[in-house]
Amino acid sequence: MMRRLSLGSRLALLFAACTAAVSLMAGVLFSRASQHHFVELDQQLLESRLSVLRQLLDGVHDPAGLATRLPALQSELSHQADLAVRIRGSNGQVWFDSQANLPDSPQVPGLSTLHSTSSAYRSLSVNLANGDPQSVQLTLFLDITHHQHFLQRMQQLIWLTVGLSALATALLGAWAARSGLRPLRQMGEVASKVSARSLTTRLPEGQMPVELAELAQTVNAMLERLDDAFQRLSAFSADIAHELRTPLSNLLTHTQVTLTRPRELEEYREALHSNLEELQWMAQLVNDMLYLAKADHGLLMPSRQHLTLAEEADALLEYYAPLAEEAGVALHREGQGRLEGDRHMLRRALSNLLDNALRFTPAQGEIRVSIETHAELVRLQVANTGEPIDPVLLPRLFDRFYRADPARREGSSEHAGLGLAITRSIVQAHGGTIRAESVAGWTRFVIDLPTV
Repeated sequence: MMRRLSLGSRLALLFAACTAAVSLMAGVLFSRASQHHFVELDQQLLESRLSVLRQLLDGVHDPAGLATRLPALQSELSHQADLAVRIRGSNGQVWFDSQANLPDSPQVPGLSTLHSTSSAYRSLSVNLANGDPQSVQLTLFLDITHHQHFLQRMQQLIWLTVGLSALATALLGAWAARSGLRPLRQMGEVASKVSARSLTTRLPEGQMPVELAELAQTVNAMLERLDDAFQRLSAFSADIAHELRTPLSNLLTHTQVTLTRPRELEEYREALHSNLEELQWMAQLVNDMLYLAKADHGLLMPSRQHLTLAEEADALLEYYAPLAEEAGVALHREGQGRLEGDRHMLRRALSNLLDNALRFTPAQGEIRVSIETHAELVRLQVANTGEPIDPVLLPRLFDRFYRADPARREGSSEHAGLGLAITRSIVQAHGGTIRAESVAGWTRFVIDLPTV
């Protein structure tokens, strides 16, 4: 298979083709104009000579009358080396040719171009007496061989000009295309340097032409997103390893200790029960990771049920009431709202927020759930008192395994830093948004969900 032409080669060939076409068209037009100009000049010259010859031959009706005028006619023609005359009778018979080897001329009056073996002529045939078709016919021959040679040389020059112009334009076009496409080559060089270990290279947007500046900006934004995603993925992998290392180490250590010597059946049962708790925690962590993976690929398909958010919130507050009472935290709910959504998924999202609020609300603190109904959305807020969070850290609260408090805790998968990530995935699956605020001693998670 033939190798495809590069963009620079295509532009160079296009320039050459356009130049050749324009040159050829200009040359043809110039050739036609020159030829028409010569025809007009020849006709004017022949008509000027015709008036003189008509005066010399006035009254000629037969060969005998012509014979008396021949000396004056030949004398006149001797001053016109490029002019020849043919005289015919009314029956078409040739009475006189001033030169030998003149080409056959049409007997129909008018201007025409004739060729002999070595010469070219412009001929003008007329009746000697105007308006009398039966009169003697006079044909003038003007030698235009030098005109034809000029036109031939001009056509050769046109073809030479077309060829040289196409070649010169191809070379200049190749140079111009190569210079103009240098920013694209720079983009290719940058792309070739991009790897998992090097995502910091950027295109110089200020040095790009206007046509490529937007593309360079888009590519830089893409590299920025890739860099951010890769950094998150790297941190995510490290967090997974960290979260799984502790329970795996506990399982290995506990199992090895149990197997160091024979034990009673009850001791084996206790060891297995302890291992079961760790395995359940790991299984829950894996399930939550799979849940988030489905959300990343748009596979979370919430069902649509008519829900009364006040009833759903009250049910969860009743569930968490014993824990809140034990921690000395007050629970409140205010407002009403209805929407269509997946009851199980939305309960899980709200449960994650309440669990998070309980873990970070100090004793004698308060957790408040508020519901507001607007024109096209329902706003659900879960707020708790406690230490303020740095505004820079608020967007990262929804990252997987991220904790504003760097101290790591053991417990359920939500405590491993997945609860808020799962909540965001559930809200996004319902077409809503979630954000975090921390102002005046209150930390709020605000969810906006469309009503339909």
